[in-house]
Amino acid sequence: METRQSTDHKQHPCFNAEAKGKYGRVHLPVAPKCNIKCNFCDRKYDCVNESRPGVTSTVLTPEQAGVYMDRVLEMEPRITVAGIAGPGDPFANGEETMATLRHIHQKHPHILLCLSSNGMGILPYIDELAGLNVSHVTITVCAVDPEIGKKIYSWVADGKIVYRGLQAARLILDRQLAAIAKLKTCGLTVKVNCIVIPGINDHHIEEVAEKMQQLGVDLFNCMAMFPNVNTPFAGIDQPDKVAMEDIRKKAERYLPQMRHCTRCRADAVGLLDDDRTREFRSCLSACAATPDTPPAQRSYVAVASREGVLINLHLGEATKWYIWEQDQKGFRLVENRSAPNQGGGLKRWHRLARLLGDCRAILCSGAGESPREVLDSFGISVIEASGLIDEGLRTVYENRPTTVLKGRKSPCATGACSGSGGGCL
Repeated sequence: METRQSTDHKQHPCFNAEAKGKYGRVHLPVAPKCNIKCNFCDRKYDCVNESRPGVTSTVLTPEQAGVYMDRVLEMEPRITVAGIAGPGDPFANGEETMATLRHIHQKHPHILLCLSSNGMGILPYIDELAGLNVSHVTITVCAVDPEIGKKIYSWVADGKIVYRGLQAARLILDRQLAAIAKLKTCGLTVKVNCIVIPGINDHHIEEVAEKMQQLGVDLFNCMAMFPNVNTPFAGIDQPDKVAMEDIRKKAERYLPQMRHCTRCRADAVGLLDDDRTREFRSCLSACAATPDTPPAQRSYVAVASREGVLINLHLGEATKWYIWEQDQKGFRLVENRSAPNQGGGLKRWHRLARLLGDCRAILCSGAGESPREVLDSFGISVIEASGLIDEGLRTVYENRPTTVLKGRKSPCATGACSGSGGGCL
């Protein structure tokens, strides 16, 4: 049976050169943070004259990205792909990235979803990416020899721990190889970008291509390094077209080559042959200046439940959230989302608010004041109740008074929740 991933390549202009003049892409700049520092990279915001990865005019929240996506499709109906490519790394901003993908998948199921990552943090998200029909993923791999990699990466961050030198190069390579193998197991199309850096890895590209072939990669993109001022590699000249073509021919012994890359910005929009990024800049800025989606326009309600039938868990007890929406037949369970780990004080509730940012309300058996205040600041109503989920959902979607539900709420398991962020005591 053919999957969506195997049938829609013809509409992805980056993976199919014949599509570059017919179908377009929009990059949603929702990922400002990065978890590695490459010696060739200089990430800038509001740099209107540069067209390269890492540059964007502004950063959007997931909700703003949803509004922007709607406007882009109205103005440019040839868009078939929505991608997240920075300006940092999507999975140094995992919550924002996944919230954006969920929204686009729900609102525009015909749009192909695409990601470009360094591979460092993507692995825990791959199963959900596959479930959201993300079809195309690009991983940037500049070396498969840590001795070469250590010259390319200034540092690599794994959570709060920062690695340097050979240790950093080994860590990111291990993560990249594991991520690519998992992506292919899940049936996604994988392109590898390889930045060609004269005197550093230009003699090594063929080895990278061979290793990527062994992992089942679909497409290989040799990209000439763009010298950026104020970076360690600023003094290295960009490889010329002759050198790049020679490198591509060697890599082509192992994998098909992408030869039509335009080194897109993190806010690129339009066709590769008809880029409209400048034209859409005012639209992007307007969406960034608008408040997030009003609660009444959000589609979902999150429920704290042990088994998915009753509202019977305190907010601090929930290890996952059941996400519901209203449809023509009543209510439909959309998905389950894993809750942030217990502990961490207010940070936990801010993480939860971002996780449930597309929800208008939460139904739970009880909640402390701290999480209630944080969620309320994000426009998410916390409604305390017990009983059947359907009854609670009906109350929310039909704007019924919640006093009846509040009168029947049940306390947390111990009756001693502090509301401090640490969960029930």
